[in-house]
Amino acid sequence: MRVHNDPMTRVPAARIEASGLTKHYSGVAAVDDVSFTVEPGSVTGFLGPNGAGKTTTLRMLLGLVRADRGRATIGGVEYRDLPAPLEVVGAALESTGFHPSRTGLDHLLIYTKAAALPASRATAAIEEVGLGEARNRRVGAYSLGMRQRLALATALLGDPAVLILDEPANGLDPAGVVWLRSFLRKYAATGRSVLVSSHVLTEMQQLVDRVVILHRGRVVRQATLTELADSHGDLETAFFELTTNQEIRS
Repeated sequence: MRVHNDPMTRVPAARIEASGLTKHYSGVAAVDDVSFTVEPGSVTGFLGPNGAGKTTTLRMLLGLVRADRGRATIGGVEYRDLPAPLEVVGAALESTGFHPSRTGLDHLLIYTKAAALPASRATAAIEEVGLGEARNRRVGAYSLGMRQRLALATALLGDPAVLILDEPANGLDPAGVVWLRSFLRKYAATGRSVLVSSHVLTEMQQLVDRVVILHRGRVVRQATLTELADSHGDLETAFFELTTNQEIRS
């Protein structure tokens, strides 16, 4: 995994682009005309209250949910058309679904075999996320924070140009949160794109370069932290002002 051993290594850029994404469930718009970009070399926070449409949008980006309208591309290509998706996009939308009887390393080895990746990727990934000493421990004995790290290791297997993570700090202790922040900042510094969904606004304030804020299925603001500071003071203030108003801002 070239990025982790050499933080100055550059990789092919891959921009995330969502254009007019719309998804209805039972006639109700869960996501309504959502458009945004995540530029290479940046960490973008994807924020919104529960039910704002964040998870549905992320799943559309990854081809797990078909949009009613609109298009999502990564490096100009829809996820389903990527010839080697794990080498372009690494995603961790949840820290569940691990077989409790498998070891952490075995879990990763299964993925490398399925994706025709070298087994050395599994070893490198589990070391990079700090689970080296627990590699031969069964996942059923992992804490929530350890499972979060294993989910991140799975996302890293293909050494991707893009990371899409949903609540990656959930279950991490304070030292783990600081580690994750440093890791993602360094990852983006190599020219990669990082999209992170989280409810922890204080952590997002320290991690991200810019934010996309959703409310009731629509984008109500996308801006850099500097731009938010100029208009609202800080991220927390901006978030509550933008998501507690009754009228959706276009």
